[in-house]
Amino acid sequence: MTSEPALRVERVIARLNIGGPAIYTILLTSRLRERGIDTELITGVEAPHEGNMLALAEANGVKPHIIPALGRELSPVRDPAVVFKLYRRFRQTRPHIVDTHTAKAGAVGRTAAWLARVPIRIHTFHGHVFHGYFSPAKTRLFVRLETDLARISTRIVVLGQRQRDEILGLGIGRPEQFEVIPLGLDLTRFYSAEAHAGELRSELGLGPGARVVSIVARLVPIKAHDVFLDAAARIHGQMPETVFAVAGDGPERERLEARTKEMGLDSCVRFLGFREDLPRLYAGSDATVLCSDNEGMPVALIESLASATPAVATDAGETREIIRDGVTGFVVPPRDPEALARAVVRLLDSGEREAMGLAGREHVRERFSIERLCADIEALYRRLAAERLRPAA
Repeated sequence: MTSEPALRVERVIARLNIGGPAIYTILLTSRLRERGIDTELITGVEAPHEGNMLALAEANGVKPHIIPALGRELSPVRDPAVVFKLYRRFRQTRPHIVDTHTAKAGAVGRTAAWLARVPIRIHTFHGHVFHGYFSPAKTRLFVRLETDLARISTRIVVLGQRQRDEILGLGIGRPEQFEVIPLGLDLTRFYSAEAHAGELRSELGLGPGARVVSIVARLVPIKAHDVFLDAAARIHGQMPETVFAVAGDGPERERLEARTKEMGLDSCVRFLGFREDLPRLYAGSDATVLCSDNEGMPVALIESLASATPAVATDAGETREIIRDGVTGFVVPPRDPEALARAVVRLLDSGEREAMGLAGREHVRERFSIERLCADIEALYRRLAAERLRPAA
């Protein structure tokens, strides 16, 4: 009887800034070790305004290997040095698999892995930067870069079928290279969020009749907080008792706070900054909102539904895989504050809101567990190892 190979995996992400990709990579690194896969996490350094998830890494026994310049934007001047550092690392550790996450890490990580002759090179698209991030010329450059990188990739992992079709439609990769593997998260603490009911309202000094609508997202342009504020103005006009909680931070905060005052909403919009007590936040919210122009598979929506709080979100990325329209919340077109406001009001007025939240919890429990993700990723690794690491006859 032959035993499965003892796999060595180097997982590379540009930086552990607050968000879904950092959670994903930390949890996978930790949980796959428990499954007997030797996994190291390599990362750069985030910008000061981004915050980081090093506490989550420490809590899960993950000590990342830091290459500071990995966290910066792509640069033809600096990146050759980053590629060399990764190349040297891979030659030292001799991984069977290099698995990269985020655009910068995908570029330098796959290049270094190819140069180091790593047998299996995988890139995971958590979202993509081909819409809403850059100018048309720069976007074309990124598409060309990803097209070239796909040629040296063994597999390309995407979070859903829509994302797969979008990336393939740009001419990136071949159909047989793609693996659709949805997100998986440790949602345990969100399943008992009701234990924190009332705590957020007490913190905000709200009376029993107040409604709370929350958005949990980095304060960056792609998250379209201006649409949230425009919708908030409309909702407030119909439901003056509604309070809007903005959880997150980022370079847009000062501008958004100024715009909130200009709109006369500073009495009902509360900027809460980064929050680690997310079950408490969701438990204190009647509904959550996400109005991004572009998404992968939004972690905030999964966490909200796991907390039994229904959501309204724009039809971006894999949102429809999380929100079952009319069952666990509502999906609306991007950049349409009127439609967003109508859907939120409809949700707040619905006598089915509690039932929708509970339906959402069951939906994400079935589809987005960390156990399912680890099983899927391990199966992919083992299958590729059996194909590519088979000893010569």
